[in-house]
Amino acid sequence: MTYKHLKKIGIALAVAASFGLSAPAQAQSYPNQTVRIVVPFSAGSATDILARLVADELTKKWSQTVVVENRPGIPGTTTVAKSPADGYTLMLTSNGHTISGVINKSLQFDPVKDFAGITPVATVPVVLIVPPDSPAKSVKEFIDLAKASPGKLNFASPGLASATFIAAAMFKEAAKIDMQHVPYKGAPEAVTSVMRGDTQMYFTPINVGSELVQAGKVRALAVATEKRNATMPNTPTIGEAALPGFKYDSWFGLLAPAGTPREIIAKINADVLDILKTADIKAKLAAQGVEPMPMSPEAFDKVIAGDTARLAEIFKDGIK
Repeated sequence: MTYKHLKKIGIALAVAASFGLSAPAQAQSYPNQTVRIVVPFSAGSATDILARLVADELTKKWSQTVVVENRPGIPGTTTVAKSPADGYTLMLTSNGHTISGVINKSLQFDPVKDFAGITPVATVPVVLIVPPDSPAKSVKEFIDLAKASPGKLNFASPGLASATFIAAAMFKEAAKIDMQHVPYKGAPEAVTSVMRGDTQMYFTPINVGSELVQAGKVRALAVATEKRNATMPNTPTIGEAALPGFKYDSWFGLLAPAGTPREIIAKINADVLDILKTADIKAKLAAQGVEPMPMSPEAFDKVIAGDTARLAEIFKDGIK
């Protein structure tokens, strides 16, 4: 073998070695610049609130700025999917992410293949609310009202790819009722529409619903969880009120572009899980009726893939 050949082999081995060492080295120095968390929902939404809580805590933990950027809708998610897989662009989204392919068949990304799960941050129970003067005082009465006027009642959401939209769509299917969907720019606008009576139903995060009920601005009919929630103990579940077996659990989680080094994914996961264990954060989440949902990246990837397949089957005939 000639010196020339040996030299080529040496260069190739050096290059291979540099690639093998680059990810761990990068992870050790991560983060060394501003980290961006994209939220594909408007400011004031449950997703936005959780993202800002995580960003504030990570900023303290890393001594590096972590900013939240609101980019509502599919464009926000597309931005993350197309961003460099270096850990400096993340996304905090809801499980509405898993039906994005059902909503839009011409997506520029794959909700499973183009993202790497880091961890769910929390599960946020939702409650079915109606206007304060609604003739329906129970879930059964609401279903009867909707069946008596098919297609005449409206339900609000902050958009198709939202956790609250999925709750309403699953409720419609389980109750076998025909209602019109009215999407709003964000959660505050959707809530306001129910308060004014412009729409007749909305599934809102339980912390928001509890405050509105106490203020007399809406009426709560039921929570979508399997068991009653301590925040609203006198409010029945949809299952016990009218639709046995019905339950809906939303999740809000942190994702990165696919291909992000596993060492960086593991570091972010460990640091977020540490944050979720602190007494201060536990208290803040509990005050909002929210439960922490720590999970390994591998387990979260399975949840994303499983929910995407399950909801695609539920909505196989399209979003109505």
